[in-house]
Amino acid sequence: MSELREISARQITDTVAALCIEANLHLPADVKAALDQAEAAEPWPLAKTTLGLLQKNLTAADAGCLPICQDTGMACVFIELGTDVHITGDFEAAINEGVRRGYGEGYLRKSIAADPLRRGNTGDNTPAALTVHLVNGAGCRITVAPKGFGSENMSRLAMLKPADGVEGFKAFVLDTVRQAGSNPCPPMVLGVGVGGSFDKVAYLAKKALLRPLDVPNADPYYAALERELLAAVNEIGIGPQGFGGKTTCLGLSIEQAPTHVAGLPVAVNVSCHVTRRATAEL
Repeated sequence: MSELREISARQITDTVAALCIEANLHLPADVKAALDQAEAAEPWPLAKTTLGLLQKNLTAADAGCLPICQDTGMACVFIELGTDVHITGDFEAAINEGVRRGYGEGYLRKSIAADPLRRGNTGDNTPAALTVHLVNGAGCRITVAPKGFGSENMSRLAMLKPADGVEGFKAFVLDTVRQAGSNPCPPMVLGVGVGGSFDKVAYLAKKALLRPLDVPNADPYYAALERELLAAVNEIGIGPQGFGGKTTCLGLSIEQAPTHVAGLPVAVNVSCHVTRRATAEL
């Protein structure tokens, strides 16, 4: 039997705090590369100019260590925790303290309502939206993905019938983009989940946004679907900021899971061009 590795709650807090700041100030390299490629390839003059303005904003934010978007989002924290790890201290409290510190020290906007109906700001952007996944080994991988709600509000979930098949699946994704229009601040990034249950498919769609845009699905069938749907989305012509053009979507990732014989759950998690995430290994 292997000896447990200990990680202190303080280490968790320090890491989460740093990741909250990093994710909000610096765009991931794969998203920046996709924006660069889109700007170079965009044939529509207004769309190309708009992409250039977005790039200027990102460059200024990066140089000045300023938030790349005024909506610094809900702190979505994803943990891959090794089964040979023991956390000394209160794990969830450590994560929320990291969010509290990161949003305070980074002067990031606090956007969390204490109650969904009665509202009231929590004042420190806690609690985090926490997802923990157990994995083999003695590692702890932490990803913070701040999610603004201009795009989150455009996300959708449907319990399709098996008879709807792949064509129904594709139609739902494209209809989600059409309904979203310019609201999610395109060019957007799409995380698509298919399979599982009602709650699982929403997780799959959010998880898909964590995969770098230049890494296709490991299954060739779904990798081909990703390419097909990305091309179809960009043919809709919404374009950057809704001004028209070729660049409506920078990337589309699909995550799939087994499901019940009587179901076909599908979810689309919409993100804008400032798809933010930062990861650290402990």
